[in-house]
Amino acid sequence: MKKWAAALLAAMLVMTAGAGALAVNEDVEGELVIYSSMYPFMLDIMDAALKAEFPNLKPGNNGSFFFYSGTSELINKIYGEMGENHDQPLDADMFMVAEPAFSLEMKEYGYLHSFEIPDAENRLRFPYDPDGTWYPVRVCNMVLAFNPESVDYWKEKGIEIPKTFHDFAYDEKLKGYISMGNPQTSGTTYAAVVSLMEKYGTEYFDRLGANKVMLESGSTAIAKLQTRECAALMILEESILKALHDGEEKGEPVTNLEIIYPEDGVVLIPSTVMIVAEEFSKNVNTEAAEAVASWLLTEEAQRVIMQGYMHSVLKGMAENPAGSVDTEQLIGKDLGVNWEKAYRERQEILKTWAEKVTQ
Repeated sequence: MKKWAAALLAAMLVMTAGAGALAVNEDVEGELVIYSSMYPFMLDIMDAALKAEFPNLKPGNNGSFFFYSGTSELINKIYGEMGENHDQPLDADMFMVAEPAFSLEMKEYGYLHSFEIPDAENRLRFPYDPDGTWYPVRVCNMVLAFNPESVDYWKEKGIEIPKTFHDFAYDEKLKGYISMGNPQTSGTTYAAVVSLMEKYGTEYFDRLGANKVMLESGSTAIAKLQTRECAALMILEESILKALHDGEEKGEPVTNLEIIYPEDGVVLIPSTVMIVAEEFSKNVNTEAAEAVASWLLTEEAQRVIMQGYMHSVLKGMAENPAGSVDTEQLIGKDLGVNWEKAYRERQEILKTWAEKVTQ
């Protein structure tokens, strides 16, 4: 969404607040900075929504509430700010980072503030920290994608489009024609490979390496899919949904992209919201951070999040991201991620990945 559209959203939110549909937290004041790995277009949308909901809360990063970077880059930035002894203050007050395993790590370091979301057990579809240091706030979904206009082209080469994560790695005819993100830089891809390693063993990495999987950004991979350089991608559902929606919005429907919800399951990544402990936070404003975190788990805010083609974490939420399937249906197919393993064995898993896939 363009910035003008985000500004329009802010105006609409203010008008609906005046009509009583959206409660404005006018009493929430101070300054706030949130580190987030959500895509920049989504942060424009979230910025507009937060400014409408919290008109007296000051955005702490050059007019924005958010500092954006990819998950791995953000985590490295946070490590640097923590210092060698993990005892230094940060330049942020909140985190919305894609990889939930990082929440476990920051809690162990003592960097997170505990807060309560009332009736969380009955409101949330996904697990949360019983001590209240992190809660799921948005759900990313790892899927496969293909070009429906190229099915016959690949058939002529003896290649079938994979319908499972298993075939994506194990079908030798796909050698050199598959692409995915890099778990060494992408938190959601790291979550996916941990999940698939749990299901298929480290042999899955061997097969990806043997099939010469290309490690690329979503936009590069999509372009290669459309130009028939790739037969299939492992990619976030939101990337494909956005590309399809952008085409419709321009009056140029995209007909050479389609999602495959793998028959052996999807990988749902319920990314969390965290509040930095007061002694380590930039603006020492945990009261405002609690208000923002609580608002993020309202239906109004979850509808805003779905504009980024991510799924809601709330039970009973009937809406789904535009173009997607029912969230509860996906939960039924979720392969799951062992987040404790993802945290405790991060270096070992990434070392194994590097040895089997990238060398």
